[in-house]
Amino acid sequence: MSRPETYYITTPIYYVNDVPHIGHAYTSLACDVLARFMRLDGREVRFLTGTDEHGQKVDKAAKAAGMDQKLFADRVSENFRALAKAMNFSNDDFIRTTEERHLRSCQHLWKVLADRGEIYLGAYAGWYAVRDEAFYGEDELATGPDGKKRAPSGAEVEWVEEPSYFFRLSAWQERLLAFYESRPDFIAPSSRRNEVLSFVKGGLTDLSVSRTSFNWGIPVPGDPKHVMYVWIDALTNYITAVGYPDTESADFRRFWPADLHMVGKDIVRFHTVYWPAMLMAAGIEPPKRVFAHGWWTIEGQKMSKSLGNVVAPQALIEQYGLDQTRYFLLREVPFGNDGDFSHRAMVNRTNGDLANDFGNLAQRVLSMIAKNCDGAVPQPGPFTAADQSLLGSARALLAKCRTEFGQQAFHRGLDAIWQVIGAANRYVDEQAPWTLKKTDPPRMATVLYVLAETVRQLALLTQPIMPDSTGRLLDQLAVPADGRTFASWGEGGALEPGTPLPKPEGVFPRFVEAESAVQGHEATSPKIEVTPKDARR
Repeated sequence: MSRPETYYITTPIYYVNDVPHIGHAYTSLACDVLARFMRLDGREVRFLTGTDEHGQKVDKAAKAAGMDQKLFADRVSENFRALAKAMNFSNDDFIRTTEERHLRSCQHLWKVLADRGEIYLGAYAGWYAVRDEAFYGEDELATGPDGKKRAPSGAEVEWVEEPSYFFRLSAWQERLLAFYESRPDFIAPSSRRNEVLSFVKGGLTDLSVSRTSFNWGIPVPGDPKHVMYVWIDALTNYITAVGYPDTESADFRRFWPADLHMVGKDIVRFHTVYWPAMLMAAGIEPPKRVFAHGWWTIEGQKMSKSLGNVVAPQALIEQYGLDQTRYFLLREVPFGNDGDFSHRAMVNRTNGDLANDFGNLAQRVLSMIAKNCDGAVPQPGPFTAADQSLLGSARALLAKCRTEFGQQAFHRGLDAIWQVIGAANRYVDEQAPWTLKKTDPPRMATVLYVLAETVRQLALLTQPIMPDSTGRLLDQLAVPADGRTFASWGEGGALEPGTPLPKPEGVFPRFVEAESAVQGHEATSPKIEVTPKDARR
């Protein structure tokens, strides 16, 4: 028996200088949905997330908190584990860059690059943004109203002069351009690809890859006065987690190169320029794809602690529900674009898409079966053209979602699913099974069977987005645990007539405004935080 195909997907590892927020949840949610989808589709999945715990920024944050750096990292890292649990993420591994396995991996990669002549010792003099943990050229900076020089991200920069090792990035300019040409899908969406191409074509300079002004990092092999540049440390996590430096290990051979690195648009340069250049320089194949998504504003405003419009993901879960939050974040805006979160939009999606459209469809179908078919899957008769049309539309969804989710176009996949939900609701109204009960009971049974089978396929396909809610829905359809993968798609896993069904219960409750809002006062909008430009790796 042949082994299943693999799928290796990663989040950026999150910087432990602050508490988790909705930006972390957004990136990891997209990865979780893809991981769940691929598992349901028969893939052997490796889903990685974790925390980035070295660097000057963490060093400063720990000192500001009056804590040892490692103890500080231990505490903050646990917050990210808690986030994964709260959001019901299904990651297979959680890596920390302070782990021994990662130190071995980074130091081995450094030695390989040094032995190949890709790293040399020199001195760095230039502008550095601690918040971004990034070096900037003079032509990239602007002077703010306070007279201080700032990076494109808005971070303040400082002039740094110190001995440094350099990676020969300039030697990889033409080879990177050739790589991009050979792999047109490597960078997505296209706007990010164009941005990276423009940057590389503008000329690359060698990259400073060590620091001596602080010691919170992985020591450079043979020269412990230097610690590795935090981005070299951070990016290497993706190969550490599959067994590097043992490139002959089963995990490395099976899962590398990664199928997808999911990142925020602010860190696309690190993942699509520095990372593939380093890997190719070390004789390692680059990942297959990097997708850079956009940012959220809140009620039309940029997120800011000074504005007070930041909130933990747990606050959204408490106010709206876990699956409702998961659904909204992936449905509301085209993935890859910037978007705006508003209380009203969240309520509209919760009450419109979930409660009214999907929830009402499932509830009335299951209630009619309970009332009119002795609480069991009805026995269908011959299918009419209308029946075949609805069933055909539902069965075509898997192929559509394989395409759209595979390209990280979650919004298009969800839109296709909701088109079928809309068609099913119209079918109920057109067929009027409550009337058929009196005039043609066998036809009523057929209509209800078609609807129940449609709901089954809708529930199967929405499991990656709303696993708890759709799990309860599949329970109400008496779908067994081994019948909930895409191997049971279509007629092969169709509902068995006569199967007893449990008492139906709603799975998508409506959101009810607080009492003050019901009485005519303006509803209190939730506060949501999106990852600032310095919080992801």
